[in-house]
Amino acid sequence: MRVFSALYTKTMQWSRHPKAPWYLGGLSFAESSFFPIPPDVMLAPMSLARPERAWFYAFLTTVASVVGGIAGYLIGLWAFEAIEPLLHEHGYYDKYLTAKAWFDDYGFWAVFVAGFSPIPYKVFTITAGAIAMSFLPFVLASLIGRGARFFLVSGLMAWGGERAERMLHQYVDRLGWLVVVAAVVGYFVVRS
Repeated sequence: MRVFSALYTKTMQWSRHPKAPWYLGGLSFAESSFFPIPPDVMLAPMSLARPERAWFYAFLTTVASVVGGIAGYLIGLWAFEAIEPLLHEHGYYDKYLTAKAWFDDYGFWAVFVAGFSPIPYKVFTITAGAIAMSFLPFVLASLIGRGARFFLVSGLMAWGGERAERMLHQYVDRLGWLVVVAAVVGYFVVRS
């Protein structure tokens, strides 16, 4: 069944859309403060579809993400009491407590690691504001961590270019089903 190749083709078409950079910037901003989907899902195919614009996309994603992180910081600083029930409701409160412990132990480096890794960055931006972390180190750690991540993703996609796009299209269905099987197995392993 070739479900994933049709999705892949549609994604690559969307990645070439003239307004795609605007959507990428909006997603990058939103993900850093409240939205659950990381911008890599747009950044990677856009950089693959237009490798000559990959560095621009990485820059755009970094700047929008850091500005969104500042919004998250301000939410934590000024409105934490209002959003705390939402953290409980959506299962983020334990992550908030973990982020708070990381800040106690690592400070600047906690933001850097969260910015670079797949850890939910928004939890760290809100936590940084809630504990009133120094603003400039927060912004600097965000710029370095997010920039490193997004320039790495864009660089790898641009480096692969057209050849990688063709190869990925050829194997996307197998990879897609492999990920589905791994997710199901992972679910049962974690659940037991």
